[in-house]
Order: sequence, then structure tokens, then C-alpha cells
Amino acid sequence: MSETPQADRGDQPTLRLALPKGRMQRGVFELLDEAGVKIRSSSRGYRPAISLPDFEAKILKPQNIVEMLGHGSRDLGFAGADWVAELEIDLVELVDTGLDPVQLVAAAPRELLEKTDGQLPDRPLVVASEYQRLTRSWIDDRGLDAVCVRSYGATEVFPPEDADFITDLTQTGATLQANGLVVLDELHRSSTRLYANPAAMEDSAKRERMESFALVIRSVLAARKRVLVEVNVSAENLDAVIEVLPVMREATMSPLHGGGGYAVKAAVPVEQLPQVIPEIKRRGGSDVVVTKLVQIVP
Repeated sequence: MSETPQADRGDQPTLRLALPKGRMQRGVFELLDEAGVKIRSSSRGYRPAISLPDFEAKILKPQNIVEMLGHGSRDLGFAGADWVAELEIDLVELVDTGLDPVQLVAAAPRELLEKTDGQLPDRPLVVASEYQRLTRSWIDDRGLDAVCVRSYGATEVFPPEDADFITDLTQTGATLQANGLVVLDELHRSSTRLYANPAAMEDSAKRERMESFALVIRSVLAARKRVLVEVNVSAENLDAVIEVLPVMREATMSPLHGGGGYAVKAAVPVEQLPQVIPEIKRRGGSDVVVTKLVQIVP
């Protein structure tokens, strides 16, 4: 999606896009930039300019994005799957970007668990969490006698004085460990995803443009996983080299000038390069070039 001046295209409805504030923002903005979508905003601006025609963008906290998508004041937005589950709002998931992967976990002080073989004690308990519904559901499933205290960030500091245990998001577990907390259970897995309002998806004009937007986002995510490998190879070694290339469908070939063999191109998974490149050379390939991809549209 290249930069295009904003323009009024008659009866084309404006798409209201919600962009996340906070930890998700950098990853989403980088993703959009690679997709050719330019976002321009000041450090204090909440209504950035966006390079897509008939799009209007607004920056909101992820949990508010989920609510606004549910209410219908936003058509499209990036938010965490954790808040969609917590707020129980019916949205259409268009893309799981895989960005910001986190787990909602239950965690308790190590000292508390040492006395009960790693289990929560059988007595009335207090749990601190921002995720009240998901936590209560987990408490019910475990048959615990516990009350929830709502936290507003820094949940890990509640135990042991103000709560027996917590439920909180973690990516690596380092913050929990630093506060002497041990993970008991995983309640939910989350990542940054692109969601749409169900009513907007029923509007054919909006749906087509939202699906096109999602297609370009998916193309960037696909390109991040692969690189373009180009290699020259003689006719007698052609099949052997193609055999080792982990291509998406078929490798692209073109004859070299003067009949000296073929130029072969293939989109190869990044993690397979350490095995593929030496094997290409072993099978007679030469002049190997590896290029970063920007978008892949199947």
C-alpha cells in the first residue's frame, strides 16, 4: 500500500481504524510501515494522519479498542486477544500478527507454596488482577475460595501483604521471578491481533476494504518469515539444486545469457538458511544471493 493523498471518493464509507497505545504501538507501527501504510502523529497526538484514502485513525488503549469495536464506533483495530476474552466482546478476528506474545498466568510467592507442595493453601484467599472475569472463571474451575482485588498495573507487587497470589501477563517470566513469584497455571495465551466490528463486516463495501487491508498485513508477516534466495546453476545440476530448495510452490527459473545454465529464485524460510546455503553449493549452485523480502502475497 503506497502513500496516497486523502481524498473524498463520493459514497465510499470512511473506515475508522483504532491503533494501540502503549507496548503494542511500536510493533504495529513497524508492521504498517512495512506494508506501505504511513502513520504521522506527534508525541501527544491521538488522531494521526494515515496514508490510506478514506481511512481515519485514532490511538486508544488496547482495552478501549476492544470496547469501541464492540460498540461500533471503530470498524477495525489492533488489540490483544486477552482483552477480547476478558471483556467477552464478539469481534471478527482478521489477522493474528503474532506480535507481543504473552500468557496470562496465576503466580504465588515461593514461600507460600513451599508449605503446600506447590499448591495454593486450602483457606480463603485474595487474588490481585486486572483480569477479573478470566480470573474468576479460573477460580471457579479450580474450586478455590478466593476474592478478587482489582489491580491497575504493577500487579506483581501485591503479594504477600495485599494478596496471596496474582494473575498477570508475562512474556518471559523474568518480572515474576524478580518478585519471588512462581507460576502455578496458565489461564490464557494472547498476541496482538487485527479485529473488525461484526456489523462493519456485513457492509460489503467496508468488508472488501478491510479484507484488502488484512491481506497486506498478512503479506508482510509472511515476508518476515522468508528470504529470496537466487542462485545460478548449470543445466546438469538444476534438478539437484531445486530439490533442496524449500519453496512455497515451485522455484522460478530463467535461462542465463549465452546458455550457461539457469538463474533460480525461491522464497526460503529464514530458519532453514544455515542448512540450505551449504547444500546449494554442494550441489553445484553458484553466485548465491539472499535478499530480504517486504511482502509475499500467495
